[in-house]
Amino acid sequence: MGTIGLFYASTTGNTEVVAEQIAGLLGSQRVDMHDLATDSCLQMESYDYLVLGIPTWDYGELQEDWDAIWPELEQLDLTGRKVALFGLGDQLGYGEWFLDAMGLLGDLIRSRGAELVAPWSVDGYQFEQSKALTADGAHFVGLAIDEDGQPGETANRIARWVPEVLSGFEL
Repeated sequence: MGTIGLFYASTTGNTEVVAEQIAGLLGSQRVDMHDLATDSCLQMESYDYLVLGIPTWDYGELQEDWDAIWPELEQLDLTGRKVALFGLGDQLGYGEWFLDAMGLLGDLIRSRGAELVAPWSVDGYQFEQSKALTADGAHFVGLAIDEDGQPGETANRIARWVPEVLSGFEL
C-alpha cells in the first residue's frame, strides 16, 4: 500500500485526468488512487496523507459522487492527517461559485481533525466569489484548476503544486 491516498470523483473525466497527473508526479509507488464512484471514503482513515480532488458543479454544488458520500465523510476521524485538496471549476461561466465544492470539502475535512496543506495563490484567476478562499483571501485552500477557461495552465500548475504537497506532507 502507498503512503498517500488520492481520492477523487469525476463525471466528465477532467478530475480523473488531473488526479492521474498528480499521482504521476507524486510517484505512483507511494500513491493509491481511489475513485469515489466505486471505492469507499472510509478508506481515507487508513492513510496519514490524503490528496482529495473535487469538481464544483453548476451553482456551487457538489459533484454527485461526493454528494452521495457526504454523510459518511461527516463521520470520519481524520485527526492528525495531512490533506491536500485540488478542485476543478469554471471561473468565467460560474465565477460566483468558483471552486465552492473545494471550500466546502476543506471546511469538512478540517472539522474532522485534518490539517490542510499546500494552499494555492489566487493570482492568475478571474472570479467573483469562492468558498474555497483562505481567511486572508489571497489563496485557495488547495490547487485551483479550470479546464474550461485555462486548460493550457493545468500541467504547469500541477508541476508547481506537487512539490508544495510533498513539503507539507514532510515526505
